[in-house]
Amino acid sequence: MDVIGDLVARERRTDELAVRTDSRAGSYSYEKFCTNAWKTGNLLRHYGVRGGATVAVDAGESLTPSPLLALFGAGLLGAPVRFDPSSDCDAKALLVPAERADAYDPEPGTKTLVYGDVPDDPEFAHFEAEMWSENPTNPPDVVEPDAPALDAAGETFTHERLLDASAAVVDEWGLDESSEVTIRAPLSNPGTVVAGVLAPIRAGGTVLVDRTRTGTVAVADGSGDVPESTVIDPSDLL
Repeated sequence: MDVIGDLVARERRTDELAVRTDSRAGSYSYEKFCTNAWKTGNLLRHYGVRGGATVAVDAGESLTPSPLLALFGAGLLGAPVRFDPSSDCDAKALLVPAERADAYDPEPGTKTLVYGDVPDDPEFAHFEAEMWSENPTNPPDVVEPDAPALDAAGETFTHERLLDASAAVVDEWGLDESSEVTIRAPLSNPGTVVAGVLAPIRAGGTVLVDRTRTGTVAVADGSGDVPESTVIDPSDLL
């Protein structure tokens, strides 16, 4: 695997669970996750996102699949994601939960997409509704391994660097199809993206975004107790 898009390639579409939420209806099989990642890429492309253009994502207080789809959708275009957007965001696209949409005053060139509830402001796009109606095919953009994939901690991380780190996590922690990895650290930490998202998807396991459930592995910063017996500290990975 050379780029993030390889993790959602056509041959990876299966009935196995890619993302588990607090409801069966809200969870994603690999088939659904891959297809919706493609749709997300096409939606972002519709709003002008291209290689090198930043997609800012507010993951909210309670993580849901939408920010994860944004990561993969942007990755299919060669556009880096930033998970700690400023209030005056100057990214090409800004994805925010509906309850936090008013916290931002983005630049005129930024398109705001709201997920969760339908936005009150007609200038905002409703992410789920527009993504659902998009073309369910892989975007045509060609992305190289040295393209930027993530802006975090004052640094830009390429597809190659993130995927190499995810492979190391899979090997060191023995992740496989039976692994359920709970994200208990912020996605603004690049190690959380590597261990909590890319590594379990690479291994064919499950990303657990329902924090009331107990996974087989937690990605946590060590500042508090977690129910999982195996914990990966994201600060040690990059």
